[in-house]
This record gives sequence, structure tokens and C-alpha cells, in this order.
Amino acid sequence: MSTHADTHEHEDNHGHHHKETFITKYIFSQDHKMISKQYLITGTIMGVIGVLMSVMFRIQIAWPEEPNVLFEALLGKWAPDGVMDADVYLALVTIHGTIMVFFLLTAGLSGTFSNLLIPLQIGARDMASGFLNMISYWLFFLSAIIMLGSLFVEAGPAAAGWTIYPPLSALPMAQGGSGMGMTLWLISMAIFIASSLLGSLNYIVTVINLRTKGMSMTRLPLTIWAFFVTAIIGVVSFPVLLSAALLLIMDRSFGTSFFLSDIFIQGEVLHYQGGSPVLFEHLFWFLGHPEVYIVILPAMGIVSEILASNSRKPIFGYRAMIASILAIAFLSTIVWGHHMFVSGMNPFLGSVFTFTTLLIAIPSAVKAFNWITTIWKGNIQMNTAMLFSIGFVSTFITGGLTGIILGDSALDINVHDTYFVIAHFHLVMGISALYGMFAGVYHWYPKMFGRMMNKNLGYIHFWVTAVCAYGVFFPMHFIGMAGLPRRYYTNTAFPLFDDLHDVNVVITVFAIIGAVFQIVFLYNFFVSMFYGKRATQNPWKSTTLEWTTPVEHLHGNWPGAIPHVYRWPYDYSNPGHDVDFVPQNVPLKEGEEELHH
Repeated sequence: MSTHADTHEHEDNHGHHHKETFITKYIFSQDHKMISKQYLITGTIMGVIGVLMSVMFRIQIAWPEEPNVLFEALLGKWAPDGVMDADVYLALVTIHGTIMVFFLLTAGLSGTFSNLLIPLQIGARDMASGFLNMISYWLFFLSAIIMLGSLFVEAGPAAAGWTIYPPLSALPMAQGGSGMGMTLWLISMAIFIASSLLGSLNYIVTVINLRTKGMSMTRLPLTIWAFFVTAIIGVVSFPVLLSAALLLIMDRSFGTSFFLSDIFIQGEVLHYQGGSPVLFEHLFWFLGHPEVYIVILPAMGIVSEILASNSRKPIFGYRAMIASILAIAFLSTIVWGHHMFVSGMNPFLGSVFTFTTLLIAIPSAVKAFNWITTIWKGNIQMNTAMLFSIGFVSTFITGGLTGIILGDSALDINVHDTYFVIAHFHLVMGISALYGMFAGVYHWYPKMFGRMMNKNLGYIHFWVTAVCAYGVFFPMHFIGMAGLPRRYYTNTAFPLFDDLHDVNVVITVFAIIGAVFQIVFLYNFFVSMFYGKRATQNPWKSTTLEWTTPVEHLHGNWPGAIPHVYRWPYDYSNPGHDVDFVPQNVPLKEGEEELHH
């Protein structure tokens, strides 16, 4: 192990003294720290677009068929006289879901923090392959551009829901968004998957091969465990979605019938036969459910790190936390059928998926209890990153509890495809993952940019976001249980739902306030880069290796030799030491035993 690291170090010390140009440093960079910033800023821009879309369709649901200046300005011919077209509503929902799941959360968590932290926390000069890392980002950027480009196609972007179920997605003549917009969606996703696979393989190889001397697997911070296992899930499940996308392209363009069978359009019988749209559901959700954990596991790792650092306590149950990450990773690949309880699935098979789904609650509960126990009686530093981490634990628990209802085949049938489902997955995956991302940005901002973000603006950002997140998604549980279906652009045709209209208005008001206050974060983020207070080397007094690198970035991370590791990453409040944190690179004192975890 040490030989490999030493060789790597030797190469880098002799290979990176040449002067870098603007293009090699900021655009086609092979430095993992710069690539992580590229992912973060690109993901943030995509996130702003995704949130803007959600505000537009929330306004449509709250005040249906009423003219709106925003629609007229942003949608043009798709909102004649300021009234949103029904097809456009579906397109906004589709692209919003795609952007938030893949382009914000996957890039903002895995792309950003795996790139930033893996080499820094394991004691490596860089990723195993800087070139592949750069290619991975640019493929991601290209796929984002193609996805946004689909918004400007004449017939409109893809409009089959972010799950793109056939036949809507498989028949170009089905509706406006099933034409060129759908084709661009599929091309974009194929490129995105290629980017994710290159990134994931790089992360796996780096963690296995480039750890510094003394950095055994049981001395890795939980962040690295989370990123490592996330990358493995990605390598296992993303190719399945790629195969689904390729087969769908063949159905659309080459006359095959993988997902189509016995279809009539306006009385005319189409020539497709023998395919099954349910096959597509299986292929899609085989990635779709692990994708939830590809998004949430990095957030869990980030939160574990921040809670321990800001509670000034060792993380509770380190090995149990690793075991739960591995259990979640395994179980996440055998629960996809719970998205398909109403697809005509054999009831026995439904009961198998119910069992495996309820089983995943156990490792999730282990993590939740361990986080709470870590905070318990800690000397808590209530900074912004800590607030978002505690917020993460809150939303993960509240969102997870409704998952028990949706994971039960008998109960799911009653609320399937209602607002109850939206409330569940937005809380447990959307808001929780977003909180994890915000926590990570506030915590590692000094490492990324050498400056501190404004604490008071961070507090405003957290409290308004926290109140609005619950204000939006908590009431949705109740209108969902009342039967309100999702993806309808208006419910005025159903007098049954008239009483729920006021609730939808309240949800929309919270959504607008929450979206507007993200400007506070954006202002804080971009202005602090230039005018923020200069950071010290280890502002949070943390124990992990990234805080041993100088504040000024240099290619290769450490100016001299890479530090060796002598202890586990959570040596806080150790009674044998004068200070309340002992970095991993501090040798054990004579007679001192390494803390057991």
C-alpha cells in the first residue's frame, strides 16, 4: 500500500511544477478540488432552474386557469394570454423531477463532495485518474446542456413524467413532448450515465488503491465509506437504466416492440405487438430506487462527519454505521418493486417486496439513533452546517415514517399516485438530501474557497428553509390521504376536491417564500468567495486529514510528504489529551491505546 502511495507522490512532485494557464486551471482542470467546484456551481445553476419550474407549476395548481405575468414572460406561446397549457404543466413536472434528482442532487452531493473529499480525507495527491475525472465532469455538463436544450424544441420538452413510462415516451406521436423533446431527454440521460460511471469507477479505485500509510478501512471517515459504497451502487444500477433508455430509443426510432403491445390511436391499430410496458418499469426502478440512496448516502456521510465535529464527541457506533451503510446499499437493490404495487404485480411478489422494503427501515433506524446519540450531551457548536445536519435528521425521520406506509402493498394501493407520495419522497430524499448538501457546503466552504461564509445569513437561510419545507410537504400528506391525485394540472373538474383548494394555496405560498429565500444562500455563496472572512487552516477544529492541508490550494494537496495516519477519524474529547480534538496524523502517545469504535 505505502509503495503505491509513495510512487504516486513521487510522480506528482515531479510532474506538477509547470505553470498552468487559465484554461487548464479553471476549465479543463484535472485537479479534483477544481472539478468539485465545477460540479457544485453547475449543479446549483441547474437547481435554480428546477426550483423555478416548481414555483411555476405550484402557482398553476393554486390558481388554475388564471392569467399570470410570470407564465407569459417565461413560457411565451405555451401560455397564451398568461394561462398555462396543460401539456406544458406535464413537461415542467417532468424536467423539474429530472433536474432535481440527477442534475442537482447527484451532482451536488456525489459529484461535488466525492471529488473534493476522497483524495483529501484518504491522504492522496489526487484521484486515480485526473483525466477521467475531467471527462466525467464535461460529460455531465454536456448532458445538462442537452436537457436544457430540450426546453427550446418547438413541440416542447419530454412530458411523460420523470419516470418516462411508455407508451407516452415510446410513441413520438403520442403528444407534443413525445417527439424531439423526448429524444433529447434520452440522449441527455445516456450521456449522464456515462459520466456517472466514469466518476464512480474513479472513486472506487482511488479509495481502494491510494490511501496513505496507516489509513486502514476502519480508519476511514464515514464520509468516505458513504461515497465509496454510493459509487458501487452506481456501477451496479446505472447500466440498467442505460439499457432501458437504449431499448426505448429503438422502440421510438427503429420499429422494435420491447415496451409496446396492442396499441390503438384514434381507432387505428398500430403494428406493435409482444412488448411489455411493465418491463420498462422494472428496468427503470432497478436504477430508480438505488438512485434514492445514491442521493441520500453521501448526505448521510456528510451529516455523520459534521454532527461528530460540532458535538465535540466521537461518532456513536462507528462500525454499526459502516454496517448500516453496507446493509442499505444491498437492500436498496432488491426493493424496486414497491414502486409497482398497482401495476398488476402478483400479490405474492408484492409481499416479498413489502418484506425487503420494511427491512431497510432497520439500518436507517440504526443511523438515526446513532446520530441522536452522538448529539446527546455533546458540547454542541450551533453553526449553520450543524443546523442543517440536525434538520437532515429531522426530515429523514419524518419522511422515513411515511415510507413504512408506502412500502406496505395493502396500504400503498390507497395512496399510490396521490400527493402523499410526493410528500414522502420530497421529505426523505429531496429536502433531506438538500439539507445534507447545504450542510456540506457550509462546512467545507473554507476548504474549497479559503474563506468563510456569513454565519448570520446562514441562520436566516436555514430557518426560513426549514419552516417552508415543512409548510410545503407536511400538508401534502393530508390532501394525499384525501385522495388528491398528483400530476393533474387542475382539479377544478372534480367537485370532490374543492375543499382541498385552500390547502394547495397555503402550500404554494410556502413554496414561493422558500424558493425566494434561496437567494440568501446564493448571495452568501458567491459573495463570500471574494469578500468572505479569510479562513484559518482548521476553522472547525476537526480531526480528519483534509484540515492538515494549507488554505491556499496547490496541485497535490500537501506541500511536502503526505501525512501518515495513526488513529481513527473521531478522536474528540479524548481524556488523555489537553485539547478536545486530536487529528488523525498525530502519533499515539507512549502507552496510549487507539480508541475502540
